[in-house]
Amino acid sequence: MTRQTDLALTALAPAIWGSTYIVTTELLPPDHPLGMAMLRALPAGLLLILLLRQMPPRRWLGRIFLLGALNFTLFWGFLFLAAYRLPGGVAATLGAVQPLFVLFLSRALLGSATPPVAILAALAGIGGVGLLVLSPEAQLDPVGIAAGLGGAASMALGMVLSRRWTPPVSALTFTAWQLAAGGLLLLPLALWLEPPLPALDRGALIGLLWLGLAGAVLTYAIWFRGLARLGPASLSVLGFVSPLSAVLLGWAIAGQTLSPQQIIGAATVLGSVWLGQWALRPAPARPAPQPAPLRAA
Repeated sequence: MTRQTDLALTALAPAIWGSTYIVTTELLPPDHPLGMAMLRALPAGLLLILLLRQMPPRRWLGRIFLLGALNFTLFWGFLFLAAYRLPGGVAATLGAVQPLFVLFLSRALLGSATPPVAILAALAGIGGVGLLVLSPEAQLDPVGIAAGLGGAASMALGMVLSRRWTPPVSALTFTAWQLAAGGLLLLPLALWLEPPLPALDRGALIGLLWLGLAGAVLTYAIWFRGLARLGPASLSVLGFVSPLSAVLLGWAIAGQTLSPQQIIGAATVLGSVWLGQWALRPAPARPAPQPAPLRAA
């Protein structure tokens, strides 16, 4: 499979994640960010483990729980909190800082090169997301801002460590372990910090099924597969597809209009993704030197 095919397949994950904001605000009960994150992660993770029948080795438990905490407990908890307390545009713009975090963490923890063009692409992507989703009347809630930045930092570190600690199992099994670990860590937090969950209506159940099966099991299996094949820096730039998808879903489903500013933002986001992938493409392999011909004595 070519690198371009891997990129296209992996980009499906952030495209589906773009539905998180509209599902959260339109279908899920408010003021339960930890409970919603737990219900998204834990049932999906336990179901996958039951189907796959493969438990993590004891020596991997510490790493799995740390990765589950970073990629799901903290990230999803912050994500839902930001979605509840901020307009979707502000939350998406804060989340767009993640590629910068990934680039610098990859250099610090993996020794990866950080081309200046890749940093420029990340900055351009943040600007494009701002044009795409921010509005003049957007309100800035301090707790929501801290949650948005915390979520971006958490997933960035989780991505880099997931590449450093990839176990010799399938991407689906790796996803199941982390989902279950992240959900188990969310369970006591939700019970302790939040009021009891209200009865879930049909819309909330449909939303949780979508976020758990399509938005977690499918997408994270694709994402961790791409992480192992492409590296965290290349995947981080694909994250800009998520807010673009969110805006297009709002236009297609909620009847929202696209302003000239948003069209420019969308073009900027697509350009930053292309520029980032160009900057982070692997160097072509050099042909092995040929031995010099033997001379006759």
